[in-house]
Parts: sequence; C-alpha cells; structure tokens
Amino acid sequence: MMNIILMGPPGAGKGTQAEFIKASYPVPHISTGDIFREAVANQTALGVEAKKYMDSGKLVPDDVTIGIVRERLQQADCGQGFLLDGFPRTVVQAEALDEVLVSMNKKIDVALNIDAPIDLLVERMTGRISCKDCKTIYNIKHMPPAVEGICDKCGGELIQRSDDQYDTAKKRIEVYFEQTRPLLDYYSDQSVLINVNGDQGEAVNVFRDVKAVLDNLDRL
Repeated sequence: MMNIILMGPPGAGKGTQAEFIKASYPVPHISTGDIFREAVANQTALGVEAKKYMDSGKLVPDDVTIGIVRERLQQADCGQGFLLDGFPRTVVQAEALDEVLVSMNKKIDVALNIDAPIDLLVERMTGRISCKDCKTIYNIKHMPPAVEGICDKCGGELIQRSDDQYDTAKKRIEVYFEQTRPLLDYYSDQSVLINVNGDQGEAVNVFRDVKAVLDNLDRL
C-alpha cells in the first residue's frame, strides 16, 4: 500500500516527478483538475454541483471537493494506493481528507514535498513555454525545442502562458508559500512529511531521491 501526497511550489518539477512515479509504481495519479473533469463528464451528483461553480469562475467549495475526492479514492484502481496531486491545499482540506481515509481504513503514508530555491523557481517558470496544440512543455534554457518556437512533437506554435511571466510567476510562488506553510507543518506534525531537493540539475536525479523514499516507506 502506498498512499502519497505530492506537494511542491510552481516550477519545482512536481509534474515531472508525478510522471516518474506513475511509470514506476502501480498507483493512479489523481489530480483535482482531472477528477473534477471526470465527475462533470460522468454527470455525478457532485460533478453537476461542481460544474455550477466552475462555470461561474468560482472556487469549488471544500465539501464538494472532498466529496469528489472520496468518490475517486473508492474506485478499484486505488486498491494498491494513490498519488494525490493538487489536493489538499489547506489544513481544513487535509483534516477532511484524513476523516475520509479513516472511514476507508486508510492513511497517508508520505507527503512528498519537492522543494527548490525561489530564484530557481522563477527562472524555470519564466523560461517555460508550451505547445498551443499538444500542450507539451519546454524550457527555453533547460529543455529547449530543436527549432525555436516550434514543437518537436507536433510542429505546433510554442507560447508562454500569461501566468508564467515574471511578475505573475513571482506572485504565484509567494502566494503558494504563504498558503502552504501551515499544510507542511500539518504533515510534519504527523511525521509523514519528506522534503526532497528539487534543485539537482536533471529531473532523474530528483527522482532517485523520490524513489529512495518510496522504496523504503515501510521503514519510515
């Protein structure tokens, strides 16, 4: 059993580590965005409720969010564990998640926090570009395309998202740390928080440390 929460600020490489974990362990990658879209598409009662807020540009309330997370965690593919990405975001959500897991005879085994210096986070975010068509992500400094402005995979145009521009990126990171610090303390108090250095050059080097943690969960 391997119940994982994956945390980390924008630009820390959390998405890449999620892909590595998915490829190496038999656990589903559960992101709030994906399960919201799935619940809406399946027209579940909670999905219909969530859609009202999403369509009006409002945040989905915690009770609806945790209900959708509960539905997802009850699906058969979570039998060997799960990788939660993007949830919880607050201590209130973390407490609600714990209640759900207790009712299912489960618990969080590890909260993995991919950490990196703020200067590096800003550099990664402001250098990030993505394909308009297939959404593949590049970095103009660390992982550039073969031809400037053109996607290697599909030939689509590469653009920079507005929230990856310098001022916006810096603000996003500041807000993340402000909002997330209590959550890090929450999981630290439960003795399940593990910080992983996200500043190790290649992403595979970071995953080496992630894998060492996951392979030794029963000893933590």
